[in-house]
Amino acid sequence: MATHLPWWRTDGVILTAILHAGPVEFIYYWLHRALHHHFLYSRYHSHHHSSIVTEPITSVIHPFAENLAYFTLFAIPMLTTLFIRKSSVAALYGYIFYIDVMNNMGHCNFEFFPKKLFSIFPQLKYLSYTPSFHSLHHTKFRSNYSLFMPMYDYIYGTVDTSTDATYENCLKRAKEAADVVHLTHLTTLDSIYQLRLGFASLASNPQTSKWYLRLMWPFTMCSMFITWIIGRAFILESNTFSDLKVQSWIIPRFTTQYLLKRQSMTLNNLIEEAITEAELSGVKVISLGLLNQTQELNAYGELYIRRFPQMKIKIVDGSSLAAAIVLNSIPKGTNQVFLRGKFNKVAFAMANALCKRNVQVAVLHKDELKELQRRVTKSKGNLALSPINSPKIWLVGDGWDEDEQLNASEGSLFIPFSHFPPKKMRKDCFYHYTPAMITPTTFMNLHSCENWLPRRVMSAWRIAGIIHALERWNVHECGHTILCIKKVWEASIRHGFQPLKIPTNQASIGSDY
Repeated sequence: MATHLPWWRTDGVILTAILHAGPVEFIYYWLHRALHHHFLYSRYHSHHHSSIVTEPITSVIHPFAENLAYFTLFAIPMLTTLFIRKSSVAALYGYIFYIDVMNNMGHCNFEFFPKKLFSIFPQLKYLSYTPSFHSLHHTKFRSNYSLFMPMYDYIYGTVDTSTDATYENCLKRAKEAADVVHLTHLTTLDSIYQLRLGFASLASNPQTSKWYLRLMWPFTMCSMFITWIIGRAFILESNTFSDLKVQSWIIPRFTTQYLLKRQSMTLNNLIEEAITEAELSGVKVISLGLLNQTQELNAYGELYIRRFPQMKIKIVDGSSLAAAIVLNSIPKGTNQVFLRGKFNKVAFAMANALCKRNVQVAVLHKDELKELQRRVTKSKGNLALSPINSPKIWLVGDGWDEDEQLNASEGSLFIPFSHFPPKKMRKDCFYHYTPAMITPTTFMNLHSCENWLPRRVMSAWRIAGIIHALERWNVHECGHTILCIKKVWEASIRHGFQPLKIPTNQASIGSDY
């Protein structure tokens, strides 16, 4: 019966919804009430209610007998539609996804349902519970028994009398003001599952493409449309470190949209609104991550300084620390590096620092050499052309032909100075991470991975804003401004951030730069 399922069947999806709203919700309601009888509660359900202050993991903490009963209930719509041959891939995976999302949402202990939604659709209160609705069940025990749809609580009079007032009060909570904000954006369509709001198993690991996420395409496409509807940045993560309140905000747009010139005005407006909101909230420093700070989009953030010259918040693009991390990742004793990719302020800062240390910076083309000679003030004759197979240390950015790796000599080390990691095409070469450092153990609430970086590793651009605030530097780091690379590096080390190990047996330069 389950073979050759169609991707979509409208009648099957509708039937799944009816079976859930009818038998599943009805049986669950009375089962749940029975579990609150003192005989069953003391033997089974009290285990789940040991969490008075709930969190998403609470949703799956049940004794085996309860789990068995719930799985049997949830199987009713899926097995019924399969048996009568009206099922589809969308109905099966959609229903599982719905159960998981609603279950976690009800236990997240954070009310985020906008009041406007219930004003437009007043009947929604019978079809979908909210986190505050279920939170009352965990604090008062004898009310709000429904699974996901409160209609049976309303029918049988078990809705807690303080439900509406609790919901209103939760929405009126004071907004937590941050000291530092890191403004980033979504990368690929699948990156929504990498967020803490997505799958914990994915968020706790570096971002990679998973085959099974292709089966989630209906929800992936829905999320893409939702990003178009959401008109502002939202909080992704909140942390604390050294008396600082640190937040990551995310622009609801994808990397592909940043690469479209026609999107530039929209993206700049979104970034500008986020900076303005941060300024009004009393944020001291905002760092621009990923493509929120390119030369083409906003001149490395200088556009916003020109528009709002009186604002107090400091804008940081993180280029100084990114350059420092790359320079301190170059193996000791290196006398030549090969610079590939589109030149930006990080590339020019590195080239200047390397030439001062009498390290030759080699490029492949004459026009690249001329550009470096024009921008590097004290080259001391350390800028040169080089054959592609000669250098062993490659500094790579965005916009280079990644097939050039195939001509690199065996054992070459590729060190990115870009936001995005290069494609690894050689098994006999080594690849460093994009500019990043290991966070101190005192950095709290850092559970998910930042894009493709390992756990508790943070990008240079995100760290830069934190260091800026800790050091109380009263300057912007945007436009063509580069701070003292050595000073920024020493400050990051002093505050407990540690360099990532190079995936070779060679030792790093240390703090020579």
